[in-house]
Amino acid sequence: MNYLYHVSHKAIYSSIRASVSGVQGDGHGKALLAIASSSFLLIGVQMIYPVVLPELRAAYGLNLGTAGLLLTVLWLSNAAGQVPGGILADRFGEGRIMVVSTVVTAVMVVFIVVSGSIATLFLATVLLGLGIALFGVARYTALDDLFPERVGTTVGVVLAAADAGQALLPPVAGALAAAVVWQFGFAYTLPLFVAVALALWLYVPARTSGPESGVDTFSMESIRYVGAALRKRTVLYGSAAFIVYMIVWITFTGFYPTYLIEEKGLSATAAGILFGSFFAVGVAIKPLSGLAYDRIGIRLSLLTVMVISGTSLVVLPLVDGLLPIVVVTILIAPMLGSGTITQSHLIQGIPNDIKGTGLGIIRTGGMAIAAVSPAVFGAIADWGYFDEVFLSLAGLAGLIVLFVLRIPTE
Repeated sequence: MNYLYHVSHKAIYSSIRASVSGVQGDGHGKALLAIASSSFLLIGVQMIYPVVLPELRAAYGLNLGTAGLLLTVLWLSNAAGQVPGGILADRFGEGRIMVVSTVVTAVMVVFIVVSGSIATLFLATVLLGLGIALFGVARYTALDDLFPERVGTTVGVVLAAADAGQALLPPVAGALAAAVVWQFGFAYTLPLFVAVALALWLYVPARTSGPESGVDTFSMESIRYVGAALRKRTVLYGSAAFIVYMIVWITFTGFYPTYLIEEKGLSATAAGILFGSFFAVGVAIKPLSGLAYDRIGIRLSLLTVMVISGTSLVVLPLVDGLLPIVVVTILIAPMLGSGTITQSHLIQGIPNDIKGTGLGIIRTGGMAIAAVSPAVFGAIADWGYFDEVFLSLAGLAGLIVLFVLRIPTE
C-alpha cells in the first residue's frame, strides 16, 4: 500500500504538470493554476468526511444511517448554494466569488474543528457545503471565458486537481484522525486556504465574463428565457446523465472507505490510501476525458467511461483480497471522467449571458437529488445489504448509458 501511495503521488504531479503546460500558451496559465489549486483544496477538504467517518461515528455515537445523513446534509447544502453561486458569478464576477468561497470555507473548517456537539457539527457542515458551493459554478464559467477553444481540456485539468486533492488530503486526514484526534484531519488544511485565496486574488480576473447578465431581474421573461435554454434536448439529456452520475459518485465516495473496512476487512489506513488512489487515477482520467470530449464529443467519450466503471461495480462485491480490490478500484475510477465530459457539454450548450445561472440550476437540481442517496443507501447498508448498494450503483451507470444515447449527434 505504501508503494501504491507513492506511485499515486508521482502520477498526480506528472499529470497535472503536463496538462497545465499544454494550455499555458493561452496566456492565462497562472489563472488556471490558481483555479486548479482552489479546486484541489476545496474539493479535497469535502472528501475528508468519508475518511474520518469511522472516527466521527465513534466520537458522536452515530450509526450508518445518521452518518449517511451527515453526508446528505453536506451535499444538500452544497446543492442549495449552486444557483446563488451561479447568479452571483454572473452579476459580480467569477474571480471575486471564488475568493469569497475560499475564505468562507476556511472559516467553516475552523467551526468544524471546535464543534462540541452533534448539532454544531451538522450546522458547521451545512455552512461548509454552502461555502464550497459558491466556488462550484464560477470555476466552470471562468474556464469557458478564459479558454473558449479548450473548455474540455481545462475543465479536465481543474477536475484532475480536485481529484489530486481528494487523493492526497483524505489519507493524511485519516492518518491524523487515527493517530491523534479527528479534528486534526480538518485543521491541518487551514494554512493552505491562505495561499489559495491569495493566488485567486492575484491571478484570476475579478470578472472573466462580459458585463451583461441575463438574470439582472427575476421577471417572468428571464425565467422563460432560462427555462427554454435548459429544455433543449442536448442540455436536457446531458443534465439527466449528470444528475444520475452525481448519485453514483456521491454514494460511492461517501461509503467506499467504510465498505472496505466493514465488508472487506481492510484497515482504516489501507482503506484511506486505496480511497486516495481511486482519485489519483482520476487525475489522469479527467484531462484525458476532457481531451476526448473536445475531439470526439460526449457520446463516445461518456459511453466508454461508464461501460468500464459500471461493469467494475458489478464485480466489486464478488472479490476479496487486497490485490483484486485494488484492481477493481482502478477500473471503477474511469467514472470520474463523467463529470468532466457532462459539464463541458452543458457549459457549451447554455447561452453565455446565463451560463452561470443555467449551470447553477442544473448542478443544484442534480446535487439536491443525489444528496438524498447517502441517507437512503446508508439505511439499506444498516439493514445488511451493503453489497447490494454497489450493485445498485452499477444499474445507475447503465441508466447513464441510456441517456447518453438520447443526446443528439452534432
